[in-house]
Amino acid sequence: MLNFVFGTVAGGLIACVLTIVAVRHPEVQTRLGLVPPPVMTLAAATRPSDAACRKTGPGPSVGTQEMLFNRHRFWSVAP
Repeated sequence: MLNFVFGTVAGGLIACVLTIVAVRHPEVQTRLGLVPPPVMTLAAATRPSDAACRKTGPGPSVGTQEMLFNRHRFWSVAP
């Protein structure tokens, strides 16, 4: 009998936690009708200009010996 009570309480807690976690996602909120669906505006649909996407500096050099045997590369921890 005690196992049934513990199982019921544990199942209820798991169901509550999963419900709360699911409702926090915007997609689920929209599906349930808690939040109105997002409206696509013209400003969001336009693409940025090509000039904004271009890089101005020289591209990285590939296949140089410095690239393979650089001491800073082996000891650097920054991503």
